[in-house]
Amino acid sequence: MASLQKAKTDLKTNEKLNFLFVSKWGESLDIAYTIKQEGHLVKMFIEDKSSREIGFGFITKVSDWKKHIDWATIIIFDYTGYGKICDELRNNGKLVFGGSEYTDLLELDRNFGQEELKKHKIKTLPSREFFNFEEAINYVEINPDAYVVKPCGETQDLKQLLFVGNDDKGLDVIRMLKAYEKSWGNSFGTFQLQRKVKGVEIAVSAFFNGTHFIQPYNISFEHKKFFPKELGVSTGEMGTSMFWTKDSPIFELTLGKFEHTLAKKRFVGHLDINCIVNGNGIYPLEFTSRFGYPQVYIQRDGINEPIGALFHKITTGKHFTINTKKGFQVGAYMVVPPFPFKDKKSFELFSKDSVILFKKEMKEGVHPIHIKQINSEWLITGNDGIALLVTGTGVTMKDAQKMMQNRINNIIINNSYYRTDIGDRWLEDSDKLWAWGLL
Repeated sequence: MASLQKAKTDLKTNEKLNFLFVSKWGESLDIAYTIKQEGHLVKMFIEDKSSREIGFGFITKVSDWKKHIDWATIIIFDYTGYGKICDELRNNGKLVFGGSEYTDLLELDRNFGQEELKKHKIKTLPSREFFNFEEAINYVEINPDAYVVKPCGETQDLKQLLFVGNDDKGLDVIRMLKAYEKSWGNSFGTFQLQRKVKGVEIAVSAFFNGTHFIQPYNISFEHKKFFPKELGVSTGEMGTSMFWTKDSPIFELTLGKFEHTLAKKRFVGHLDINCIVNGNGIYPLEFTSRFGYPQVYIQRDGINEPIGALFHKITTGKHFTINTKKGFQVGAYMVVPPFPFKDKKSFELFSKDSVILFKKEMKEGVHPIHIKQINSEWLITGNDGIALLVTGTGVTMKDAQKMMQNRINNIIINNSYYRTDIGDRWLEDSDKLWAWGLL
């Protein structure tokens, strides 16, 4: 408990805190760098070997995070899969922002997540898990309907494999399952077929301090398709629009029901639930029990207080209200080849070590993602081709979009591309949500 007592002392005496980031792929660089700029000491470990150049020149990198546990005031884990370690560190008195064994399962085991929704008396869509393609094809043939194919386990990180069917008899899903069978064979792993329902896709999320959710809640709208107007292959994400609110019927009917369970499991972190909503109700789809990307970068631009202090208050169990901006925040990824696909040769040929130039030396709202810094120049690194996340804020969605576009226009990246319509859905979606009583 010594580290907990020290953390409280640090806050009272206004001393700077020591933040240790344990990262899967370096995705939390922007948050770590921001906390460093606030005056705290920051160290980062990146697990994936091919991503370890990310953050070079921005923050101190370490090769073995466990050697720095005693140094750290707060340890932040930026991805799922570390839940058991987080639980052990908390039991040993460390301040930890991250997952837990329970919340890891909510995200990684789709069946477990759906069962927990049912236990908490939350409406779910019919779904079924399969271990081979033949069984799934037979199921769709016997039960014709529109379905969504959702990989489970490790393959769910390959967002291109998620397939949303449009045919009411499931014929497109059958064709896709047969294609997966030919290309993947038995190495695909388990997957889920979930009945498709039409409506507005919306996510609600909140920070949790070990006993309670912290207000306000974050409402976001993801844009996952590669091209504007939701065309092309599914990506992890191309951009997101959002706003903060202290009053959300969607929160109360979904995440809010988990508060007691999360407190019992001693979870401290960020939890998001993605839903489809329509005039008949709210249908949760899946959990994200960690930072969402690019969600967390855009959230940062909507928070009017230092991020380091925010994490300190959350991990020490403080009850408070986050000081957030009114209106809207929006952000778009600027990416380079071969995104959204992985091709090492193409990345090294077209994108690796490409310089990011700024027409004017203004970097507000520009979030470094897979970037390193040499002699004050920002260079693209990693292997995925995600260079920057550029954000905008405003009283209206149009204002936020205009600010974001002005910032993008200030950036020069060779061979870069991005979606130009992030936030456009709000005009239609908001009318529907108001009509359904969900705003």
